[in-house]
Amino acid sequence: MNQEKVIVIDFGGQYNQLVARRVRECNVYCEIYSYKTDLAKIKEMNPKGIILTGGPDSCYLENSATCSKELFELGIPVLGLCYGAQLMQHVLGGKVEKAPVREYGKTEVFVDNTSKLFANVSEKTICWMSHFDYISNVAPEFKIIAHTADCPVAAAENADKNLYAIQFHPEVLHTVEGTKMLENFVKGICGCNGTWKMDSFVERTIEEIKEKVGDGKVLLALSGGVDSSVAAGLLSRAIGKQLTCVFVDHGLLRKDEGNQVESVFGENGNFDLNFIRVNAADRYYAKLKGVEEPEKKRKIIGEEFIRIFEEEAKKIGAVDFLAQGTIYPDVVESGLGGESAVIKSHHNVGGLPDFVDFKEIIEPLRDLFKDEVRKAGLELGIPEDLVYRQPFPGPGLGIRIIGEVNAKKVQIVQDADAIYREEVDKAAKEWKAQHNNENPSWKPDQYFAALTNMRSVGVMGDERTYDYAVALRAVKTIDFMTAEAAEIPFEVLQTVMSRIINEVKGINRVFYDLTSKPPGTIEME
Repeated sequence: MNQEKVIVIDFGGQYNQLVARRVRECNVYCEIYSYKTDLAKIKEMNPKGIILTGGPDSCYLENSATCSKELFELGIPVLGLCYGAQLMQHVLGGKVEKAPVREYGKTEVFVDNTSKLFANVSEKTICWMSHFDYISNVAPEFKIIAHTADCPVAAAENADKNLYAIQFHPEVLHTVEGTKMLENFVKGICGCNGTWKMDSFVERTIEEIKEKVGDGKVLLALSGGVDSSVAAGLLSRAIGKQLTCVFVDHGLLRKDEGNQVESVFGENGNFDLNFIRVNAADRYYAKLKGVEEPEKKRKIIGEEFIRIFEEEAKKIGAVDFLAQGTIYPDVVESGLGGESAVIKSHHNVGGLPDFVDFKEIIEPLRDLFKDEVRKAGLELGIPEDLVYRQPFPGPGLGIRIIGEVNAKKVQIVQDADAIYREEVDKAAKEWKAQHNNENPSWKPDQYFAALTNMRSVGVMGDERTYDYAVALRAVKTIDFMTAEAAEIPFEVLQTVMSRIINEVKGINRVFYDLTSKPPGTIEME
């Protein structure tokens, strides 16, 4: 099936995934490629449109990320965003230079809504600016279609050639009508029909798995999180008992989670598959002894997963495929597919040693963002409480414990985390009961406790203590690519603090983490 596609060409911008995500919200399939991608390959993909992302460089400097003039002569509509806009103008003969006034943050933009790009957009609209350079002269055949008080060229177009340059970021939520602008581009200008939907993805993927696996056997890394659970659901629907799910309880799960996973996927669960649970906590703690660096911890935990799978595969006999719940942000953040800096390594991307005894890897969710995975899960009939379970990293509490990991620290963070989640859930439930079943605006999308490596003096009873500090993290986010700290009511945080200090041995301070993403990550490691 020839699926219509828009491609994002990444120049190292922090919002590359967000651009692709917003395009997919318009039901148009979208993928990210590095600016180094060969022009012939781009032609071969036959995209309906091309979007150039932001980036940290100045396009007029010698070694900056760039693209060829031919990209704009393919007859494919191109939309340049921020650096992408400046680069388009620079390559096509306009002028870009250091801006006399740097714009950063929410800015009022005046747009010409006779342009196809700004159809049905307000003449005055709030957009998110973030740039040091500016377009001082547009390229020949371009006309200015938006400006701000400090930026004479906030957007420009060559409508005859379907080339559009926007100085601000329509992909971030702070740009109030940004989604409308992107929809105008992909549907109004590129002519996409918007047929990328979850039900068709699920059906097509099940068929692809059947075809690929044939009568082979598949081994899946099942963590009980939404990604691996949806992968298990897809594989189970496609191949049934040819699938063996190995659930490695690495002793780094949330409180009681190992038993919950077994109740959903084990013998009495709803899935037609073989389920094996491996209790490997002591093995992991031994490997992690003395290790403090987060990237090293991730690698050790990931490699141990592989070792255990390899052992289980040998017990099972011949296994043809290793299945993984890799999703699209994992792929991009691991430096495959885009140009942005590698943020962290993912245990399920590129972490395979050379001597694993599997013929091939299957990653049925590799092209999906997190909220698309959830939609696929509901489509498969996976229980809602599992589909909407909070994200949990593959290395588990191993990265929510700063510094060395051991059984005592795991116990501390499990207990603190359980209290925190229980109190937040209880407060949200009470709010709903009092407010016509509406969710509170403060209800976070992800919230957990992490154990800092800081110990400090405290007093409990009449005794001096020297114990750890727990950090509470709670964020509001739509797509887990950008996030703000959630404003949980102070009295709820006080209850949590009081319970943790009274009930969890080894804790005498509780912090609340206010950091947004960026500059922080959602996880604390």
